[in-house]
Amino acid sequence: MSKPLEGVRVLEMAGIGPGPHACMMLADLGAEVVRVERPGHREAATDRHTIRGRTVVTADLKSAEERAQVLGLGGAADVLIEGYRPGVMERLGLGPDVLHAQNPRLVYARMTGWGQHGPLATRAGHDINYISLTGALHAVGPVERPFPPLNAVGDYGGGSMMLVVGVLAALLERERTGRGQVVDAAMVDGASLLVQSLLELRDLGMWNDTRGDNLLDGGAPFYRTYECADGRFMAVGAIEPQFYALLVQGLGLELAELPDRDDRRNWPELSKIVAERFLEHDRDHWVEVFEDTDACVTPVLTFAEAPEHRHVAARRSLVDAGEGSVVAQRAPRFLTGSAQAVHPVPGAPIEAALADVVSTWRSGSR
Repeated sequence: MSKPLEGVRVLEMAGIGPGPHACMMLADLGAEVVRVERPGHREAATDRHTIRGRTVVTADLKSAEERAQVLGLGGAADVLIEGYRPGVMERLGLGPDVLHAQNPRLVYARMTGWGQHGPLATRAGHDINYISLTGALHAVGPVERPFPPLNAVGDYGGGSMMLVVGVLAALLERERTGRGQVVDAAMVDGASLLVQSLLELRDLGMWNDTRGDNLLDGGAPFYRTYECADGRFMAVGAIEPQFYALLVQGLGLELAELPDRDDRRNWPELSKIVAERFLEHDRDHWVEVFEDTDACVTPVLTFAEAPEHRHVAARRSLVDAGEGSVVAQRAPRFLTGSAQAVHPVPGAPIEAALADVVSTWRSGSR
């Protein structure tokens, strides 16, 4: 696989959540990532695959000597990524002004929930808090109460993905200007950006603030999940009329005999009809019915089942890393010259001495 970021050096100040996830993506794409951890504070085992593909060093940032070594790494890096609360890196003497004084080309990327300024900037929070202020959390879940969509919307969709976009854009800008940039990646901003299309629908009167009453939130009978006879589920995404017709055909129903799906007042009745039909058979039956159609109907798989699906397996989107571990393959892919190649997932992190890495980076060797 092509490694478009080969030769790019990333200094990662150890944290949890979107920062390590973003660095994982950068390492997957070929960047040389050095992760700086505090002595005796190796992150939990839950991150063991997320911190793949990099070198790990330890540094006591309260020590002037070791802080100076980290400053040396920053002087030789292309990108620095940190996820502390605003002001922490400045108090350590490692803020962007200090780093840019010795390395003007550095892309200094800051990953937080609330951002570098604003009334809540220094407050603690987690994914659920950041998305709760954007409207995104309110829109997810049944009528009774909102459900957190895992931590995908804040931490990763609105966090690490936006951070990576910011880093790559700043690297591209550097090619034009010769100077680095400070990237302020805030989950509250990123999550807001993710729901822009829904905000547009709301402006047009095509979305309301009642959960389970809209096109994409489970309200539409042709865009929701249905339980099968065995207690498992099928996902239905038959939005377009031609796909909806195939859904109806696969269910053994007659389109002309069903309530008009374009009239929202019919959605409860139509959902009930479709739900009753799905309950007549187990999930495997419906998989067979819809497997080779364009009805946009697929099984809802567990994390254990997902790697075995024929498409997921063919693309190796999820792979067995041994000892029962399932890990996500690198993404996106770059196909020039290697469209059909099978590529291994980057390996476990390698521990190294801080002084050795500083020496290598400062020597200029790549």
